[in-house]
Formats: sequence, C-alpha cells, structure tokens
Amino acid sequence: MVLSVYVYGSGVLKKEAAPVVKDDSSLAQLISDMWDTLYNASGVGLAAPQVGRTIRLIVIDASAFKDDDPLADGFKRVLINPELLEFSKEKSTFNEGCLSIPGIHEDVVRPKRVRLRYFDEHFQPHDEWLDGIPARVVQHEYDHIEGILFTEHLAPIRRKIIRSKLQNIARGKGDADYRTKVV
Repeated sequence: MVLSVYVYGSGVLKKEAAPVVKDDSSLAQLISDMWDTLYNASGVGLAAPQVGRTIRLIVIDASAFKDDDPLADGFKRVLINPELLEFSKEKSTFNEGCLSIPGIHEDVVRPKRVRLRYFDEHFQPHDEWLDGIPARVVQHEYDHIEGILFTEHLAPIRRKIIRSKLQNIARGKGDADYRTKVV
C-alpha cells in the first residue's frame, strides 16, 4: 500500500527514531508499504519517519544512479537499527533531493565512505563499508532517523535562499507527484 510522505514542517521529521523491536508484528507490512511508497514516488531511499513512524527503519534502492556510479547498480537494502560507525576523511559533493522536501535540490558535502552496521529484514546482522552513491544515500536516510534533514547541512546563506520554498512546503504548497502530508 502506498503511504503518504510527510513533508517539511511535519514534527515527526525532527524526532530521533526509536529502535525497531524484533517481534513487531507490523514490521513486514510496513517494509512492504515503504517499498511501494518509495517506488511510487520514484525515490531512492525512504526512512520510517518520512511515513510517520518514528522507528529506525530505512529502505534503499540506489539502482537509479547506476549510470553515475556502478556501485549503485543493485544496491537495494532494508536497514533495521542501522549504525554509522566510521567515516572517511575524504569528502564528496552531490546534488541531493528528498521526498520530504519536494522540488528542492542542493549540493551537500558528506564523507565519501562510511562503515555501516545494521540488521536486514530477516534480522541478519551486517557490517560493511560503503562508497560513492550508496554511502551518500545511506547517510541521507540515516539523518532522517536522527531527526535531521539534508537542508541542515547547507551553508546558512543557502538555507536563507530556499527559506520561502521550505515555508511553502510546510504550508502544504509543495509540488510533488505523490501523496504528501504535513502534520
């Protein structure tokens, strides 16, 4: 089932998410609904707070960027209770967008490589180093479960320039091709 995406101005996006409980009987359905929502919105990543759930759950399919980065080809993950453990000193800049901030894309500087520990949808543990676009998408979505939006990584002058657009989104005047919600 396709869910509404909570957009800028929604309080749920600013809350730190709680750990997922292994015996949560609604988890499999939520993961399925998040995949449906992600694909319906033509996104590459979606965190549970973006659909109104303050739990540490993320779905990612970075395959759309396979032409820009071969590491993105086939990079599809369910991340439960992820932890970013290490970051490279080397940084990269990439023009990011967000389903919760429709119509706004800005250059964001992030570490180029990260070490990630998480559980998959079967609660199997994983510990891996990620590079390139997969590392970036994971960092972007991880920010969501920490209550951080990508616009907070922008220089103050850039935030000031986009402030009126953000205010319009918070008023429900965002331009998205998918179902959104401001709460």
